[in-house]
Amino acid sequence: MSQTKLFGTNGIRGTVNVELTPDMAVKVGCAVGTFFGAKKRLLIGYDARTSGPMFTRAVTSGLTATGCDVYLAGMAPTPALQFAVKNHKFDGGVIITASHNPPQYNGIKVIWKDGIEISHEQEEKIEKIYFTDKTVFADWKNLGVTHDLIGINSEYVEAIKTHVNTAKIAEKHFHVVVDAANSVGGLTAPVLMRDLGCKITSLNANIDGTFPGRLPEPRPENLAELAKLVKALGADLGVAFDGDADRSIFVDETGQIHMGDKSFGVVLKQYLLENLGAQVVTPVSSSTLIKDIADAYKGTIVWTKVGSVTVSQKMKEIKAKLGGEENGGVFYGPHQAVRDGAMTTALMLDIMAKTGKKFSQLVAEQPQYFIEKGKIECPEEKKLAVLEKLLELTKGLNTNTLDGVKIWFPDKSAILIRPSGTEPAYRMYAESKTQQRALQLVKEYTLKLEKMLETI
Repeated sequence: MSQTKLFGTNGIRGTVNVELTPDMAVKVGCAVGTFFGAKKRLLIGYDARTSGPMFTRAVTSGLTATGCDVYLAGMAPTPALQFAVKNHKFDGGVIITASHNPPQYNGIKVIWKDGIEISHEQEEKIEKIYFTDKTVFADWKNLGVTHDLIGINSEYVEAIKTHVNTAKIAEKHFHVVVDAANSVGGLTAPVLMRDLGCKITSLNANIDGTFPGRLPEPRPENLAELAKLVKALGADLGVAFDGDADRSIFVDETGQIHMGDKSFGVVLKQYLLENLGAQVVTPVSSSTLIKDIADAYKGTIVWTKVGSVTVSQKMKEIKAKLGGEENGGVFYGPHQAVRDGAMTTALMLDIMAKTGKKFSQLVAEQPQYFIEKGKIECPEEKKLAVLEKLLELTKGLNTNTLDGVKIWFPDKSAILIRPSGTEPAYRMYAESKTQQRALQLVKEYTLKLEKMLETI
């Protein structure tokens, strides 16, 4: 960790017992507790990672040391914990998760009383307390106390059901294959879908923090087994969650895996048909197809930097009711303005039931772009120098520099190159009307970045 920075794009992340240690987690708990103030009521929970209980205890000791009362929710999806913060009127919360990162990672997210992750300005206040040792400890008579809080996963499932036509979905008897990544998505999504009258086949359903079934990021290369199973069983839909179940990637009935832009596009079209002229928030990493759909159905796109915190905060600021990311994150404001994998799955089933269309048909109706991703390792200390060289290299091109560099080309292809906020890496998102061109862009800019790194 740098001497001024704890938080990345999405909370605090690090390798267990290397960058992120129990003593650091205690100190973070103290800083978070000081930020909220004594006597505040805070919720804490964790995902399936092996280090989750250890870091939960460490952070809890820091919070209670500053006089905060802590409610222990146990293991749950991130969106279930966020919903519980809002639903139980807590002052805030802490979630122990590293989301899509590999099993050796863990992380700490801080949640505001509305269930949304705190803003970057609030993160800076916590960082200042942490790095300047300004913890305000409670005296021995006023230490915080801990309480167990049970039932939040059930409350979350019941809340989702109020936003869809449960009877209409039940009539269809959809068969859904759920790949829970051996993590917390398996605690809520299968229950929700059974309640909606679906037949469920579970994959990687047992909780195991080593993620033996597949890595927790639902990328196409990790989802071959799900795709085969959907096709073999003749299921209507497959859904794969990430490690904390706030994102969902869908597989259609033919076994085709569709990235998050396409599933968000399906939700966006239906939402704009029902909410004419609505504002929709999405990061610059989103495909042009999102803009195309918004234009076709008279919606207004509000672009943001990459990161779910930024999308949620912008939705809150402008009172938008829908947001989405290319990675499978959909933010459905009437439920909560955060990424929510189970809510997205319920919306998808609702749209399929309303329209009478298969998921493959809903996707086929969209403007078609091929999307390819790339990633190149880049040490944290070289990220800024690479960005400066990128800006120099792309001068004169049609670019957006809101977050990294996005370049649009005359043939309707584009590429976004940006430093990752969660890993020592640069990420690339390329799109084009042909897959060959999208792959070519990733290859071309990977080589350019490699050459830059050699000279820095």
